[in-house]
Amino acid sequence: MTDPTETIRPDDKGQPNPAAPAKPAAPAVPPILRNRLFLYLTEFFSGMSVMAAELGASRLLAPYFSSSQIVWTIIIGTIMIAMALGNIFGGRSADRHPNPDRLYARILAASVWLALIPVLGRYVIVGISGLVIFTVSTGYLIWAALATCLVIFVFPLFLLGTVTPSLAKYSVNRLEESGKVVGTLGAFNTIGSIIGTFVPTFLTIPAVGTSVTFLIFAGILLVLSVLYFISRAAGRKKIIAGIAIFLLCCVFGNSDRFAFWENDLTYEGESIYNYLQVKENDRQTALSTNVLFGVQSVLMKQESLTGMYYDYAMAAPLMTEREDPASCSILILGMGTGTYATQCRRYYGNQNITGVEIDGKITDLAHRYFELPEDVPVTTYDGRAYLNATDSRYDVIMVDAYQDITIPFQMSSVEFFQLVRDHLNPGGVMIVNMNIRSDGEDGINQHLADTIASVFSGVYTIDIPGNTNRELFASVDADIPGNLQVHTRSLENAPLKELMTEVHDGLSAYDAGDLVMTDDKAPVELLGMRAIDQIIGDQVSYYKEIFRKDGISGLLQEVQ
Repeated sequence: MTDPTETIRPDDKGQPNPAAPAKPAAPAVPPILRNRLFLYLTEFFSGMSVMAAELGASRLLAPYFSSSQIVWTIIIGTIMIAMALGNIFGGRSADRHPNPDRLYARILAASVWLALIPVLGRYVIVGISGLVIFTVSTGYLIWAALATCLVIFVFPLFLLGTVTPSLAKYSVNRLEESGKVVGTLGAFNTIGSIIGTFVPTFLTIPAVGTSVTFLIFAGILLVLSVLYFISRAAGRKKIIAGIAIFLLCCVFGNSDRFAFWENDLTYEGESIYNYLQVKENDRQTALSTNVLFGVQSVLMKQESLTGMYYDYAMAAPLMTEREDPASCSILILGMGTGTYATQCRRYYGNQNITGVEIDGKITDLAHRYFELPEDVPVTTYDGRAYLNATDSRYDVIMVDAYQDITIPFQMSSVEFFQLVRDHLNPGGVMIVNMNIRSDGEDGINQHLADTIASVFSGVYTIDIPGNTNRELFASVDADIPGNLQVHTRSLENAPLKELMTEVHDGLSAYDAGDLVMTDDKAPVELLGMRAIDQIIGDQVSYYKEIFRKDGISGLLQEVQ
């Protein structure tokens, strides 16, 4: 420990100089710190809490801004900046004020801040999102996610960043052992970080949710600081205030409600991969994995058409070389809750359908709320990995794994579409749901379509009225428009026949370019962000104009 004895600085001749300011006396070493074990535990749990906060941040932001690589980059970059600044401040503070009370007060403050995130975080995100939309002209998701990370996570992670340099100061007694002590501290921090990576992902978030995960790790830091101050018989007010705030947060912040403005949700929860929301009315049941926009799956209770892209996708069995669409075998990559499977079964008969869905909890919801037939097998796996593992071939393969700007690059490359082609029967058809319509040059849809056209000789697209989806149909050897026209004539269901006629008339042969994406280079998220920026800009331009003319009062009147 630091020598608590005051020393007198020598003057420039090497003689004691009573007039020189004395070096501040270090406080007496608290009993709990005389054994380095508590210092090592502090390092361990602080490292664990940093990683838990980082993973919690991704889950807190995902329902609002997606879980794309862009958002992850913002989270990691922001947290690393906060930690670096904390390292600098912690080292200087420990040198100037070698008092462990200051460190454990900072840990206490960090624990309280983390505990407040489940209570206030969602309101902060929505408020920041509204401000960003009305104050920037491009890069909505980037600026909103960055501002959210700065406001919510920089302060507590800055405080936790002061732990390591401070503990190094308090742990080293002799220069000869400094390397050993600092190395041990680093090892405890690293081991804690490793555990803090696995525990939230595989245990706490799936079991109890993001909110309680924040509270668990805030509680760990709170216990550390409380134990320290109790051993010092000091900091009574800090302890009482910290415990009181934490308990209030446990009461008001243990909810998994991300869409706090919704009062009629059938289900709201989380899985390892997604935020999940089920909403139900007399007409339909819908699944969403994003708070702010988008419906991923829907069940029509009256066995009618959905009015969504699933209806247009049902043209695929009619485009194959099969004489009877009911005999088609179908593989769905991105099964969701089985909307496409259910609709195909309702309109075409007992087709052989196989689903692949990476999120097993969505499959559970499919059986619980969406009437997914029990005889439709669903494999919990990544779509591309499934194709690599199976030798089965299909008449129709639907790729429905793209979600807002979260487009798996491994399912958008030429290598992936070659896999799909190799798993199609002769005369088979692939359908891709491109859920962000982008018509500009060098856009996400152009990249996807060019990539597909480099693998399939026949590529056709159609835009879905009333939303941003675009469906792409591709085949090597099927006459897509001709087969669709022939099979449509034999349909007995009038609404379906009318829609399939509309699909046939709206099909557009794709004129391919050379924007081919590969496993090595597939900038899908940047391209997707650009497209969604345009969509958001188009949607809020009307309200921006009202705000410009009539101010906040006019805007509030308009949205009421």
